[in-house]
Amino acid sequence: QVQLVESGGGLVQAGGSLRLSCAVSGRTFSSFSMGWFRQAPGKEREFAAGINWSGDATYYADSVKGRFTISRDFAKNTVYLQMNTLKPEDTAVYYCAYSGYSSVSAYSNQYHSWGQGTQVTVSS
Repeated sequence: QVQLVESGGGLVQAGGSLRLSCAVSGRTFSSFSMGWFRQAPGKEREFAAGINWSGDATYYADSVKGRFTISRDFAKNTVYLQMNTLKPEDTAVYYCAYSGYSSVSAYSNQYHSWGQGTQVTVSS
């Protein structure tokens, strides 16, 4: 069983920044990938960013590319999502996700555990 706990969400003005954190605990595979997804009101959950098991490969949705950066701290077993130049359309609940596969994926069915979500609201 893998537990994920997100933190760092909040209210920010357009153009501002936030950093989300996801603490990973429990029985994980030795090599696993992580992802961040988001779900806006009335919309389906969508992939935002992912990172592979070694941390040397990342993948971003076109909508966040160049503004968001995903990273992982192996010592702290934590994954981060640095979000810069935020836009009102980035407003959503952001979910951290764990995959037992070593390579990063944009498909939610490739992920086996999910966090509870953290709200990000960007005002115009």
